[in-house]
Amino acid sequence: MAVGLVGATGLVGRSILQALEQQRFPVGELRLWAGRRSAGRRLPFRGRRIRARELGPSEFAGCRLVFFSGTEGEKGASRAFARAAIDAGAVVIDNGADYRMEPWVPLVVPEVNPGDLKGHRGLIANPNCSTIQLVAALAPVHRRLGLKRIVVSTYQSVSGAGRAGLETLRDEMQNAKCRNQNPAFDRPIAGNVIPQIGDFGDSGYTAEEWKMVHETRKILHDSRITVNATAVRVPVEVGHAESIYFETGEKASLGRLERLLSRAPGVVFSKNGYHTPAEIAGRDQVFVSRLRADPQNPRAFSLWCVADNLRKGAAANAVQIAWLLYKNRMIN
Repeated sequence: MAVGLVGATGLVGRSILQALEQQRFPVGELRLWAGRRSAGRRLPFRGRRIRARELGPSEFAGCRLVFFSGTEGEKGASRAFARAAIDAGAVVIDNGADYRMEPWVPLVVPEVNPGDLKGHRGLIANPNCSTIQLVAALAPVHRRLGLKRIVVSTYQSVSGAGRAGLETLRDEMQNAKCRNQNPAFDRPIAGNVIPQIGDFGDSGYTAEEWKMVHETRKILHDSRITVNATAVRVPVEVGHAESIYFETGEKASLGRLERLLSRAPGVVFSKNGYHTPAEIAGRDQVFVSRLRADPQNPRAFSLWCVADNLRKGAAANAVQIAWLLYKNRMIN
């Protein structure tokens, strides 16, 4: 089929190309689009180098599937061009934040809520990277025992802020002071941690933290779950880590939790030892370890969760959605 990719030259765009190739998605014609400054670059795909063009609303004719690599800010490219792609007959998978909480838009993690794709109206949203690994780890617990409360602290890599985030960290690591006139972060990130991702709201929580609240409830179909998040940027290039505390609706033994996580689709569970971002980079699973019971609360547990934010947190999840659409004949 003819497949398009908007934002092909960015970190997520390039990761989507890799995922399409590695997952052997049935791409016939591939169209790549980029912003004005990046148009003209040639990107590798299946032994060829394909030129990225500047995007216009008439470019989508004949495409059956279009990926938008997305932004975590507002009014990304999908706001400007997604409707044109849908009107041209394509199904859109959007990695950005613009449509995630629209009631008519499915917000999908394939291992968790694939049924939400049924009856889609041409646009499917990819969740926030930190939300994807959270719900992948906790969905099997929610199905069997129910979830009442989640408290999560994230340790998010600089690549979550795009190429600018990577360049800022590398520059600061090599120099005493960042030479970039437009650093990606408000404070130095090398040798530091920054407890802010996104703008602060009136409540004192950041946009990233609210995304985890609202997206988790939507994906798990349960608005009663209380979610409290603290999102922190750390000087790691790739890979997000999360410390997750959760309370279940029913009492359960630690052994039962271990069995649920060991059988969870897309999850690699380690009963002994733990995982770090450096050792799981480039992999498409969610890695869970350090599961332990709260000795003061018989319905509460803690775990450590790590995933590659460019892969499972973005590109691989998007291509998994595409496979579901293709196999279930939901692409026109």
